[in-house]
Amino acid sequence: MSEEVELWDRVTQLAKTGDDIVEKLGIDVKNVGPEAPSSPGPAKDLGLVDDHYRIIDEFGIGWQMPKDEGHYYDLYHHPLANAESIKDIENYSWPDPLDPARFLGLKDRVEKVVFQEKKAYVMGRMSAGMWEHAIWMTGYNKFFMDMIQNEKLIHAIMEKILELKMKYWGRYLEIVGKNAMVVSAADDLGSQNGLLVSLDMYKKLIWPYHRRLFEFLKKKAKDKLYIFFHNDGAIMETVPLLIEAGIDILNPFQVNCKGMDTGKFKKEFGKDLTIWGGSCDARILEFGNPEEVRIETKKRIHDLAPGGGFIFASIHIIQGGVPPENIIAWWETLQEFGRY
Repeated sequence: MSEEVELWDRVTQLAKTGDDIVEKLGIDVKNVGPEAPSSPGPAKDLGLVDDHYRIIDEFGIGWQMPKDEGHYYDLYHHPLANAESIKDIENYSWPDPLDPARFLGLKDRVEKVVFQEKKAYVMGRMSAGMWEHAIWMTGYNKFFMDMIQNEKLIHAIMEKILELKMKYWGRYLEIVGKNAMVVSAADDLGSQNGLLVSLDMYKKLIWPYHRRLFEFLKKKAKDKLYIFFHNDGAIMETVPLLIEAGIDILNPFQVNCKGMDTGKFKKEFGKDLTIWGGSCDARILEFGNPEEVRIETKKRIHDLAPGGGFIFASIHIIQGGVPPENIIAWWETLQEFGRY
């Protein structure tokens, strides 16, 4: 096994999975994402500032992680926090989604995964989801207030981020041609107990942009394309709208959130959507014992696997405090009960 850990994403501190681990665990899907742009724009590593490590990303968003016992980078700076007009959005210096450096070696990397390794792959995105990214640009308080009192600004920033995504994905799809498989999209619409905004507000201000992006992707693709949509929280209310918008795969299906019942979901939506995740309550995985993990995992396989449409995966990034024996119990339960 590789000794040096290489980060895939600095903000979430996700490590790249080495090929040795991929083969050992029988993982049959990989991520093929973009390379770094040639022009970093405002992106910089600020190093240790007081008691936090700080970075600025290419959109100008500021992230920081505590020096001691930090596990992730959290938001601390929103570049459009003072934006009030459409002109403020238009005049902002946005990254170039068509920077050729992003796509260096992309075709070769995809063909290696598809033809040499015989694996499926997820097409890695350039940035976070449209709504989530818009919130990061302005800040949560401002964005939620503007959804009520400044809808024109909301539409302006959503339109701009949609434009960037269409350009990026359009180029990606042109390069990989008929080898396109699964597009990665995301927007966390829920909390533990319900939606972050009302369903009506989501449908009015955010959903149209999801639908337009997914319609664009499927029209642009040269062959069958699947839309993977990451959507944390208690989001069962949004599922019919997401199906209408065009998603094919729902992730991560947080079974510990209100109303997220795997059995009910399978009966109501199993014919329309694949679940990617949902394999074990994250609380049990971290705080339970191996036997409790086995019982929980077996239940989720029982609920979601019949008839297909279930990609076994963890619900969240497996945390540092999860006992190794629980991870082994989780994986062994898949080997025992996850075969057709």
